[in-house]
Amino acid sequence: MVSSGLDFALYGLHRGSSADPTTMVRRARLAEEAGFESLWVGDHIALPVDASDPADQPRIEAVVALSFLAAATSRVRLGFGVIVLPQRQPVLLAKQVSSIDALSLGRVIVGVGAGYLEPELRALGVPLAERGARTDEYLSAMRSLWSVETPCFEGRFVSFSGVLERPLPAQRPHPPIVIAGHSAAAFRRAVEQGNGWYGWELSVDETASALAALGRAAQRHERPAALGDLEVTITPPGPITVEIARRYAEIGVRRLLLQPDTMDGTAMDELITTTGDTLIGAV
Repeated sequence: MVSSGLDFALYGLHRGSSADPTTMVRRARLAEEAGFESLWVGDHIALPVDASDPADQPRIEAVVALSFLAAATSRVRLGFGVIVLPQRQPVLLAKQVSSIDALSLGRVIVGVGAGYLEPELRALGVPLAERGARTDEYLSAMRSLWSVETPCFEGRFVSFSGVLERPLPAQRPHPPIVIAGHSAAAFRRAVEQGNGWYGWELSVDETASALAALGRAAQRHERPAALGDLEVTITPPGPITVEIARRYAEIGVRRLLLQPDTMDGTAMDELITTTGDTLIGAV
């Protein structure tokens, strides 16, 4: 695990009060100036009407949001946090990611997850039972399009040959892939295919348990040497202090992806300012 240094990232500029274009640009630039390492956006296309997250809250689609943020910023990295991969067409998504990475001069981070909301997956034509298999296959297909000179892929859900996608991503062989999820399948996927792993709303102790599970998965599954160390990103379950941030860093977390208590109102502005003043540079 990577344990040197701790970066701070910001989640949520695609939703709530940040969905206003002027506000999104202002907050993105404020976060960049404050020293945030990356900005991450989520990917719920069609939330169930009875979802715990309010389905009627504005949410800009993830690819569109990250493209907009790429144009509004110049240095900060840009993360999908995370794309629900099985509900995306992988040949199209590979092209979209490559395009954003090229236009942003190599700033994209590709966070992916298998998804869990059956009504959303069903609305996009994906059976819940297939989401894991599709995630594994789509990752392989996208890597082929990004890194193989003459890509050819034959799978259960997607196949192609005799086609090219240009431009290639600015980052070679492809932007970093971050696997999200706390299941055994997600840990296995992170070991086998991920440059990083992402845990959602985990305390320091919960993160330590997850890292132990990742270690056990690494003993059972082969990790390609080219992937290097697994970079760990965590969203804490609530506000953090310098002391808590240091505890995350001590157990091997590389990035803390912060979100405000609410996506409405001015909470995002307050989080950006507070983090810049008290955390960034202090850990």
